[in-house]
Amino acid sequence: MTDATLLPILLVPDPRLRAKAKPVAAGDDVRALSETMLATMYAAPGIGLAAPQVGEMRRLVVIDLQRDDTRSPIVLVNPEIIAESGEQATREEGCLSLPGQYAEVTRPARVKVRYRDLTGAKREIEGDGLLAACLQHEIDHLNGVLFVDYLSALKRNMLLRKLAKDLKSKERE
Repeated sequence: MTDATLLPILLVPDPRLRAKAKPVAAGDDVRALSETMLATMYAAPGIGLAAPQVGEMRRLVVIDLQRDDTRSPIVLVNPEIIAESGEQATREEGCLSLPGQYAEVTRPARVKVRYRDLTGAKREIEGDGLLAACLQHEIDHLNGVLFVDYLSALKRNMLLRKLAKDLKSKERE
């Protein structure tokens, strides 16, 4: 895939990252968008990408937890969390829209998500560990929520100031 097929990833504080995405209508073909989103995610590199992160305000998420050449992408159309465990898990999260910024985030340890696949078929996926965190992180994007929203105001402000400083120094390079 060439760079021409990649989409620019929006960075904080772009207001589109705080907007709620609209459902993908029945019959809307998002196959081409999902393929371009996967290419963009792999090139970044990342393990998940939500459509709002590339300026598409639709409820579409791509995920691939594979770290090697064995790709195993999951495309979720209109995903929604339908069950979550009472047990919590804390893990380090980062985000392609906040490059280079990481923090410990506590979320439900396990989730069940209902979605449609690219053929329109209803599906469910259950995840724990990294998959659970990734599903929740990406679905949050569809609702205008960022992982930094789970941090204390102090930690969030420190991280956002560091991001702004890093982006300014990159502009000067």
